[in-house]
Amino acid sequence: MLDDYPGESLAASHQALDDSQLHDAYSTAVIGAVERAGPAVVHIGVRKGASTGGVGSGLVVASDGLILTNSHVVSGASAIEASMADGQKSAARLIGEDPHSDIAVLRTDVHLTAPALTFLDSKLIRPGQIAIAIGNPLGFEQTVTAGVVSAVGRSLRAVTGRLIDDVIQTDAALNPGNSGGPLVDARGRVIGINTAVIRGAQGICFSVAANTALYVLTQVLQHGRVRRASLGIEGATTHIPRHVARFAGLEQPSGIRVMAVLKDGPAEAAEIRPGDLIVAIDDAPVLGIDDLLRLLDHERVNRPTKISLLRRGERRDRYVTPVERG
Repeated sequence: MLDDYPGESLAASHQALDDSQLHDAYSTAVIGAVERAGPAVVHIGVRKGASTGGVGSGLVVASDGLILTNSHVVSGASAIEASMADGQKSAARLIGEDPHSDIAVLRTDVHLTAPALTFLDSKLIRPGQIAIAIGNPLGFEQTVTAGVVSAVGRSLRAVTGRLIDDVIQTDAALNPGNSGGPLVDARGRVIGINTAVIRGAQGICFSVAANTALYVLTQVLQHGRVRRASLGIEGATTHIPRHVARFAGLEQPSGIRVMAVLKDGPAEAAEIRPGDLIVAIDDAPVLGIDDLLRLLDHERVNRPTKISLLRRGERRDRYVTPVERG
């Protein structure tokens, strides 16, 4: 009998469900992250000389007007305007930038109504976790894209020609205008600053890791610029097999594989070679690129430094005198 057809009861039950019950766990996580992080995402308008310049994104790190964005978004700007999701607008000025990591620090002329975002330790990020990009691609404000962390510890060449280390690869779609906006996790915590896409590729986008961005912020606030020591190498975060670690007396799971040694640099003078695996600097463990960047601070410029490395599984020490990174 038609009256007994179960479709009617199913339809009635679906109508009775609250909208929140229809969201699956993934949607609920993304929505929650956007609600927490979205109010702190900034639209950056830039004027360069007589031209109208361009647009980008940024994020509030302190309510007194401190903003992080990409160096390539604001470098050379004659005027910068920051617009918040709630409509608040203010002129902003560049107080420091680091083109080598593509990070810039701005300060607005007024306090901002937006809350500051929380940053997640980059070393806790794992491939496969949810990654959510919030920004203003192509001028469309407060646009959200979501995906996963595809890889960590990547290197990406900056506009200066130097490698940006400790870069996060994600498949969360990025477009022009997303640059400088946050990449956040399922709890709305910043895991990276969106910086680049590979043109012609699909699902390959990059963000500067949170630890690197915070290091630049601290250096700019303390010194007005970023001073770094350099070993004269190019490297990548590499897993250490358990049997190799045991043989070398190590407990750490990873280190920095030397991919290239720059000619006439400090590492070459100390006979560090491509293929060596750096595991410590002055006995402080080096698990990844972010540790390398953190330990090679301005205090190590022109100061003899012990580099512990593995070569063919054997632990060796080399003494290097880092130079200031140009």
